[in-house]
Amino acid sequence: MMTNTTLSRASIARPGAAIVIALALLTTLAAPSSTAQAQDVQVEGPLAGQPAVRHMRLYREGRLRLMPTFGMTLQNEFTRALLAGAEVSYGLTDWLSIGVWGAYGVVQVDTGLTDQVGARGVTTDRNRLSLPSRQGFNNQIGNINWVTSLQLTFVPLRGKLSFFQKLFVDTDFYIFAGAALVGIEERANIRRDGSASITDGVCGDGAPVAMRDQCLRESQNARANRMTVAPTFGAGLSMYFNDFIGLAIEWRGMPFAWNTSRTDERGPDGLFPDGAINYRDRIRHFNNMVSLGLIIYLPTAPEITD
Repeated sequence: MMTNTTLSRASIARPGAAIVIALALLTTLAAPSSTAQAQDVQVEGPLAGQPAVRHMRLYREGRLRLMPTFGMTLQNEFTRALLAGAEVSYGLTDWLSIGVWGAYGVVQVDTGLTDQVGARGVTTDRNRLSLPSRQGFNNQIGNINWVTSLQLTFVPLRGKLSFFQKLFVDTDFYIFAGAALVGIEERANIRRDGSASITDGVCGDGAPVAMRDQCLRESQNARANRMTVAPTFGAGLSMYFNDFIGLAIEWRGMPFAWNTSRTDERGPDGLFPDGAINYRDRIRHFNNMVSLGLIIYLPTAPEITD
């Protein structure tokens, strides 16, 4: 009897549970439908078809951007270059521009490491090629003399920047990439071998010691210029004070290989030192710099959206 009663209650309970589950499913299925209807009402409301931003100034599109710049290289081992230059670019759209940038190293500033080598460096027979005299070390280090690049600029973000909640300026954040030509000035190639030659580029150990040492010291002042191709990329922030004047803060990277100290670093087949300072001693460096720019737009009046 107890078994029959239990079965009968279970059979009664099953339809009720099925009804509850069915109602829950119907409620779940109906929810997206009501949400979609609410969204449809919003799209069809008074803002339907309106742009996300009205009366937006298109600072870049269809305008020339002229920007005098002044910057400084960072994280250099032996010298930092202060570079004065300019950028000229044209806005294909408000978010994409093409342009050229160039700068010249007006001042080379020795780092603390260069000063320390000049004050405490020790010359031995093993390193005489790399450091003929500590007093002349600052004359042999490499310099970045000039840079020019062709680049594309992309603007992913723009808005307003607030200063102390009092001053508001239009702002955009941009990134750029391109190819650069870099002018480098370095100590000229020099070789120390077993010959008796004392000529440009060779200071032989077979010559009298005084003549050989004099030859090596003079090599610290011998300079050579070359040009290298490097990728360039970076990012910046533009701040616009009116329709055609603004300020830009920019970081730029330019990786390429050079011998910043112009010392004997390596040779063929891993031979070190190999008794020669030349292209084999170049080491890849991640060169980078930061700069400030004064933005000038032409024509002076930007296009303004509806």
